[in-house]
Amino acid sequence: MRRKFADRITLTGLHLMSPLQYVRLIDTMARMSLRADASKDVLGYIWWVLEPLLFVAVFYVVFELILNSGRADYLVFLMCGKLAFIWFSKSVNQAANSIVANRGLIGRVNVTKTLFPLSVVQEGLYRQLAVFALLFAFLYVRGFPPDMTWVYLLPVIVVNYLMIVACALIGSCLVCMVRDFTMFISLGMTFLLFTSGVFWDVRSLGDPVKTDLVLAINPLAFILDAYRQVLMHNTAPDWWHLFLLGCGSVVLVLIVARVMRRASQYLALRALS
Repeated sequence: MRRKFADRITLTGLHLMSPLQYVRLIDTMARMSLRADASKDVLGYIWWVLEPLLFVAVFYVVFELILNSGRADYLVFLMCGKLAFIWFSKSVNQAANSIVANRGLIGRVNVTKTLFPLSVVQEGLYRQLAVFALLFAFLYVRGFPPDMTWVYLLPVIVVNYLMIVACALIGSCLVCMVRDFTMFISLGMTFLLFTSGVFWDVRSLGDPVKTDLVLAINPLAFILDAYRQVLMHNTAPDWWHLFLLGCGSVVLVLIVARVMRRASQYLALRALS
């Protein structure tokens, strides 16, 4: 598969590509990787939704059946948060290792290094679309039918995606320069798992000041809460906070992408070392 990528890049001349051609190449790499992964497993594409559901099941057993959360809608609450968190954590973790994982291709072709983390993020987006479809069906069955306020999900998902892209680019650079950052990123995801309200409600802290502080300093906690506000309470998210978070993510993406382009040869040497 990497050989096909190399041929495609060599024939088209990546550095002479238009932005649209570059996006198409990212999409092609993502779809080829998805097909390759699906062909390895017996259940194939079913794993797209089965794996997140198994994670949700583990958390449900621990925090509802064993610890008794006390919420009648805890399964819905957990799914809205956990499924979005898995999208973020899995995409960033995999993208962080994407440049190093493709060092064989990098050694043969002078390719822009943003190509690899962005293709991983695109691959995660395709998987998440299937997960969202499952989540919406589950919400309908559990008495949370679609509402006009669900249109607010679109900007929430867009900002969530921009956050993933920004973190993926940063993570891929760090791991490329120092392999040990893989462990720090993994530990960081564990920290976010416990501090972002995945299995507990940020709004149940009791102190409004403390709640506002958590939502302000933890972007992921804000995004997970926004999903729940829209899907479970038919309430719009904090638009100003969402706007600032989106703008911050875009700025980070542009800065890191520019740095990666200027330091392309350095990143290649670090990946091959």
